[in-house]
Amino acid sequence: MNTKEIIAQVRRIEIKTRRIVDDITAGAYHSVFKGRGIEFEEVREYTPEDDVRDIDWNVTARMGSPFIKKYVEERELTVMIAIDASASTVFGSRDKTKNERAIEIASLLAFSAIRNNDKVGLMIFTDKTELYLPPRSGRTHGLRLIREMLADKKKSKGTNIAEALNRMMKMLRKRAVIFLISDFLDDKDFSKRLAVANKRHDVIAVRILDPVEIRWPGTASVSLEDSESGKRFDLFMTGKAFSDKYAKQALDIHGGNERTFKRAKVDLIDIKCGDDFIKPLVGFFRRREQFQR
Repeated sequence: MNTKEIIAQVRRIEIKTRRIVDDITAGAYHSVFKGRGIEFEEVREYTPEDDVRDIDWNVTARMGSPFIKKYVEERELTVMIAIDASASTVFGSRDKTKNERAIEIASLLAFSAIRNNDKVGLMIFTDKTELYLPPRSGRTHGLRLIREMLADKKKSKGTNIAEALNRMMKMLRKRAVIFLISDFLDDKDFSKRLAVANKRHDVIAVRILDPVEIRWPGTASVSLEDSESGKRFDLFMTGKAFSDKYAKQALDIHGGNERTFKRAKVDLIDIKCGDDFIKPLVGFFRRREQFQR
């Protein structure tokens, strides 16, 4: 894509994303994430209008009358969007590749954050950090994030999720909400680093898969190339036996990742290429909102 095409595409994404944010996700985003970061301000005497759950019993015991802890909401949240740009994300059997869908999702999340006056940053990673933009607020910054995602300047093809998480933990100085957008097809173990990252931050996994990566669509004979290693395979797919074996192998891979997320207590948003991606995102926001009540 040349510069002119990138600018036009940024504009199209902004228009589409802004409408979705205004119509659907703004309220959900606000209710889930606003107020999660709070800072202690002072201790003051209890009044009948206060919530008894805020009573500081240690101070109350010393003073002989009820006192409560008063908190103030942090003015802004830090949102970090980390996008896997490894070669496997270029695949797509439907209208969009996984990477194209990831850019749409990331744009929606970025403008949701900006709409709520939060800071948002971007990391594009493969088995290296391809790009890191520190969190900032404002529309101009949001447009830059989209422009960088579309520019596609990656130099590597592999995947290293653990290293991406490690880099973010070094760069982020305060607690953040991290949207980790990937197909999670990583042959290296990232489970320990994911668990550590989620203790320091609020990590949310957004898994984008193509339907073909879950179940083989039919019978065919094809030559395949591993987009990350470059190895080629000649496969002859015949009948139900192959389809069942393929589905089992896919379940082992994707099911293993799901168990990893569960052990690390990381929320998972599943999105399939070709399907509506708004519904899973809004569904996640709604579930989070109900859980917090």
